[in-house]
Amino acid sequence: MMDIKVVGEGCDKCDRLYENVMQAVDELGVDARIEKVEDLIEMVKLGVMSTPTLMIDGKTEILGQVASTSKIKEIIRQHV
Repeated sequence: MMDIKVVGEGCDKCDRLYENVMQAVDELGVDARIEKVEDLIEMVKLGVMSTPTLMIDGKTEILGQVASTSKIKEIIRQHV
């Protein structure tokens, strides 16, 4: 199972990235656990200093931007 984290403070960009991730996972039909991390202490523990951030299986894939659903699908395919 793929572990996906969307890290951000709950801002509009973070919410949009989370929605795009949900849509990408749904369209690809992959088995993934998607977690939204909004706690500042957890963000620091993950080493995230810029939001929104997309992490897949512990690796930062997108930093400080809202990626499109198609871009997220490309990234997910690399982890399958």
